[in-house]
Amino acid sequence: MELLSAANSGFATIDADAALKEKALANLNAWLTQPDFAAYRPQLEWLIKTAKWSVLLDSFYQIMPFGTGGRRGAVGIGPNRMNLWTLGASVQGNSEYLKQRFPGINPLHVVLAFDVRQFEDRRKVYNPDLPNPVLHLSSREFCQYAAGVYAANGIHAHILPQDSKRYVPTPELSFTIRHLHAHGGLNMTASHNPPDDNGSKFYNELGAQPVPPEDQLMSEFVDQVTHIKHIPFNDAVRSGKVHLLDDGPHRAYIELCRKESLIPAPKLDEIRVVFTPLHGCGGFCAGELLEVQGFRPIPVPEQTNPDGQFPNVTGSPNPELPPCMDRAEKVAREHSADLVISTDPDADRVGVLTNTRHDGKGDFRFITGNEIAALVTHFKVSQLARSGSLPASPLVVTTEVTTGQITRIGRSFGVQVIADLLVGFKYHADVVAQLEATGQYGDIRATVADFVIATEESHGVMATAGLRDKDSACAALLLAEAALFEKRQGRTLVEYLDDLNRQFGYFRNELLNIVMTGLEGKINMAKMLNTMRNSHPKQIGGLPVASFEDLQNEDGRMGPFKGETDKAARNFLIFRLGGTGGMTAKVCLRPSGTEPKAKAYIEVASEPCKAGTPQASWDATCAAVDVQVQKIATDFLTLAMATVGQTPAPGADKLSR
Repeated sequence: MELLSAANSGFATIDADAALKEKALANLNAWLTQPDFAAYRPQLEWLIKTAKWSVLLDSFYQIMPFGTGGRRGAVGIGPNRMNLWTLGASVQGNSEYLKQRFPGINPLHVVLAFDVRQFEDRRKVYNPDLPNPVLHLSSREFCQYAAGVYAANGIHAHILPQDSKRYVPTPELSFTIRHLHAHGGLNMTASHNPPDDNGSKFYNELGAQPVPPEDQLMSEFVDQVTHIKHIPFNDAVRSGKVHLLDDGPHRAYIELCRKESLIPAPKLDEIRVVFTPLHGCGGFCAGELLEVQGFRPIPVPEQTNPDGQFPNVTGSPNPELPPCMDRAEKVAREHSADLVISTDPDADRVGVLTNTRHDGKGDFRFITGNEIAALVTHFKVSQLARSGSLPASPLVVTTEVTTGQITRIGRSFGVQVIADLLVGFKYHADVVAQLEATGQYGDIRATVADFVIATEESHGVMATAGLRDKDSACAALLLAEAALFEKRQGRTLVEYLDDLNRQFGYFRNELLNIVMTGLEGKINMAKMLNTMRNSHPKQIGGLPVASFEDLQNEDGRMGPFKGETDKAARNFLIFRLGGTGGMTAKVCLRPSGTEPKAKAYIEVASEPCKAGTPQASWDATCAAVDVQVQKIATDFLTLAMATVGQTPAPGADKLSR
């Protein structure tokens, strides 16, 4: 075939493994010749004729990996892009997995949710003058297609009506699966990724994403798919296998979240909170909860409506990044607000700005994900202790890369702490599931009733075992109540955080993103991790590496692999550094499970401030921590990039402040 021959010649000009080029050609041949892919052919012909070899190779060299409970990436044409084929194969595999997991149960039920995304080819990859099956494809349409696959496989799907003006945010999906006693669920979302990305996240019957080995089994079913069963959405509705969600589960979810309230509600105008969903789903959970709890959130008008292009957001709609809250900060200044709360598009994460003065006349300070985690943990534990409501064997849960301040906070209250989890709330949920099933997790003995709170540095909080994923609604309520509690004492959240630093030690946590895009980036990222695994540095930032841990070591604390998904999640290196003057430090390195980059998590911490220490001495201690963090960041980035023969770009080691 002339087109395939041209592609073969074009791929020869790219420096990549020959086996990957062969795979790309085989996949491209299928998409050019098989009837199921006929609608994509005009764009494929154009990509070949205009010599878009890098795009074609990256789109076809593999089937998009089914990892982190699903698939996420750029929408587009080819097996390494999000489209109806890659989603359909995932749903077909999930259907067969569910039948294996629940033998003899008929019918099986799943709950489907979707965010606000719609593909508009903002990267300008395709020819706008040719037919394009993925152009304008929305998360809603992806989900309706999935409902047709489930129905064709005899599985009943619960989804919002076609004309619904509301959305089911990620935490509400987790709750609804449990509320309806469904056997699983699917969320079509790419969270805070760029607008042209999308993804599928699959959930189990507990409302959580599956952990190894179950995610490995699901992945294997997906990999074995050769044929996708499907019927059109309207036919699926008429068949009785698609059920349209009413607002019953939503009301029950909001009521569950209301139970997390810890202090009396605000009086009229006692506190001013600005809230923005950043054009996403957050108004249907965090915004609504703040409203019913009496906080009367002040909107950011131009960001209120759901819009998958996020037109009025500076940069990415990611509450982990301060620029996206610039408009909210402007509104907050106009209203002399105490607090700004934002949520990401699928409303599982929160972002926070706090006023530096309790009268609303100060500047606004961004609160990091680690600070949010420490603050809400201390606030909830301390309020429960104050009211005598701490459970019998209270438990706080967090991850290896989240601030160690949480461990010190928990232990000061006599709370059990699990602080060494892998990244992802599926692992937090698994702790709760194991407590539910056996009454223990590792050396921890507790019940579900003992669970207090779970956090992660990526602005995620799970405050109730009634759902099993991170939840912006409960997080927003805890943050607003913490700000209200402090304001009633003439204080701010800034002062609260300063107190935590003095009492438990100043922890400076930073994240370095080492971005590596495309096929070449994937190869370099693997080389970087493996080089540092096999020959780790002896010194970082002037501090000796006191201990090194590779979580892929099957003789280590995590034991043998539970499958390939477990092995991938454990591609995680920990460098614990020897400090001076009571200082402790560590660096963790892992590839992102959802984005084309490696992540280096850096932590440097001081000892708690001793009583009577002069302010100048404490300031000097904190400054020394800040200096050490920067040294580690600069040195580690240089060492990591050197493993792939590169040097960091100027400013690549810049930290958050």
